[in-house]
Amino acid sequence: MNRWPFSIVFIALAVFLLAATCDNSHGGPPGDSGISGIVTIGPMCPVERVDTPCPDQPFQATIVVDDAHGKEVTRFDSGADGSFRVALAPGSYTLVPQSPNGGGPPSAGEQTVEVRSGAYTDVTIQYDSGIR
Repeated sequence: MNRWPFSIVFIALAVFLLAATCDNSHGGPPGDSGISGIVTIGPMCPVERVDTPCPDQPFQATIVVDDAHGKEVTRFDSGADGSFRVALAPGSYTLVPQSPNGGGPPSAGEQTVEVRSGAYTDVTIQYDSGIR
């Protein structure tokens, strides 16, 4: 019995399945694009003076990432040094910083970010400490 036609069908099926698993348009985001940056908090001093600077400090926070339709895509925590890097497919996203105190200070506003193919978009997320 000739197994040649069966072998061709098997190889074609294997190639199709391999191509389907490599298709990134329906799976996770590619690793070559996304958003990176730093989260800071300030002011850290009740009174800032020229002779005693009081720069913003790195801040560890949870950030929700929504797609253009307002659906949560992912969430991440910045590091202790405030830095973060999250892989995302190209598109428009809204960063929604979470307040650790349920809406009170510290808080930060939402930001819309455009992610382009093959690049990471750098952003700074600034939390307001509430110190005045």
